[in-house]
Amino acid sequence: MPRAKLSVRLPQAAWIGEISTEFPDVEFRVLAALPTDDTGVGLVELSGPDIPAVVKRIEERESILSLELLGESDDRTLIQFETTEPLLLFSVRESGVPLEPPVEIQDGRATVEVTASQDRLSKFGTQLEQFGMSFDVEYVRRTVDATEQLLTDRQRDLIVAAVQQGYYDTPRESSLTELADHLGMAKSTVSETLHRAEETVVKEFVAELDGALLPEAN
Repeated sequence: MPRAKLSVRLPQAAWIGEISTEFPDVEFRVLAALPTDDTGVGLVELSGPDIPAVVKRIEERESILSLELLGESDDRTLIQFETTEPLLLFSVRESGVPLEPPVEIQDGRATVEVTASQDRLSKFGTQLEQFGMSFDVEYVRRTVDATEQLLTDRQRDLIVAAVQQGYYDTPRESSLTELADHLGMAKSTVSETLHRAEETVVKEFVAELDGALLPEAN
């Protein structure tokens, strides 16, 4: 399943975009967030200089319905708030893409990582744009879990053995015949298994390069 990392430009009209730009050295680290029908609740760690001034500016915004200080130290403050402008949460809710905390926001930009199907990632990008947020795609990668293996167990074991024996070194430390002898397998079986594994890996790599999983940012 694809995993994408985005750098999202937050609109200045929204409180988080304006205040994080006003205090560019302060990091807003979203540890948890929950969207409701019309609002969103966030648990955010603030770090950097001028934290009391930042908290005061947040409280002054009409879109902040409530704000509570949960803990503070010399350079960090933990706050919980409810807002009518949870733009990222609304985009997540409408696209069906789960938000993966922490989300780091600094100087008007949010760094967001999401894992979802190609269709949902594309819809997420569209929702961001509809809420007035442009974005840059830092990367799109395919994740592989225990239930979705790119290679069979036999192919994976053979690839690992080939690397360990120096078959893929330049120059090669092991020939195909030597690798087959080491594994106690027929040379033809080793050759065919390696070829199928290499084909799978190369095609997957090229598919990731060519796949446009998200619409282009404005």
